[in-house]
Amino acid sequence: MHFRIQNQYFHYSHRRTEQPPRMDFHLHDSYELYFFLSGDVHYLIEKKVYPLRYGDLLIMNNRELHKATFRSNATYENIVVHFDPAVSEALTGLSDFPLLDCYINRPQGESNLIRLSHQQLEEAQAIFHKIEQLSPESQSESGLLLTAYMIELLVLINRCFHSDKSSQDTVPTDVHEKLGPVLDYIDSHLDEDLSLETLERHFYMNRYYLSRLFRRSTGSTVHEYIVLKRIARAKKLLQEGSNVTDACQQSGFNDYSNFIRMFKRFVGVPPGQYRKQR
Repeated sequence: MHFRIQNQYFHYSHRRTEQPPRMDFHLHDSYELYFFLSGDVHYLIEKKVYPLRYGDLLIMNNRELHKATFRSNATYENIVVHFDPAVSEALTGLSDFPLLDCYINRPQGESNLIRLSHQQLEEAQAIFHKIEQLSPESQSESGLLLTAYMIELLVLINRCFHSDKSSQDTVPTDVHEKLGPVLDYIDSHLDEDLSLETLERHFYMNRYYLSRLFRRSTGSTVHEYIVLKRIARAKKLLQEGSNVTDACQQSGFNDYSNFIRMFKRFVGVPPGQYRKQR
């Protein structure tokens, strides 16, 4: 089962699958809203691990690395909305309500989980139900209504985020205690050598043990994590006006051609084109 509908700003997807998909660390230019329905899932966002239960809602901005890890083959069902951060500017003048406040005004990788009350859950489900009654064929009418329903949802989410803030930080757990310092070091030294040999020397931790621990804890490799962190930094630098060469060097890609290749692989366009689009 897979329902999808989208317009200029919002892409809504409701998926149910008997076999959990393979998922790697990833990030988007868009903001993401993730509503969990079923499965045996722990969700990693930056250095936090969120064990999910029915009705949990995750919010992720375009600089937060994330992935789902599946602990069994239980049926997996979720609703995911990706949307353009520019939607806030497009709606300027309609209201001064801070529509994206919960995505912007919090520390990176913190307070990503909103655990809804029973009433809030019913309100969110009512909005999802209205969205799924829209016809993808009636593009102009459905597109307008999708924006209206998504505004309603974002208002609800911000209200829930601020009312639930006191309990959010107690929900997630940190990654394995031996990995926390390694991830902090990687974040602070992206423009330096981060080979397994270097990490081994710095942390007095056997590289093979580190690789196994990382794979067991996150389902991905150290190398993949570092590459995506470097891509995220390069995107930020390009958005801020850096040229491609500087973005390459300052994000830790010593090989220019490799930077171009990896950036296009994960972002979809070469860095020069990405810079012009910003």
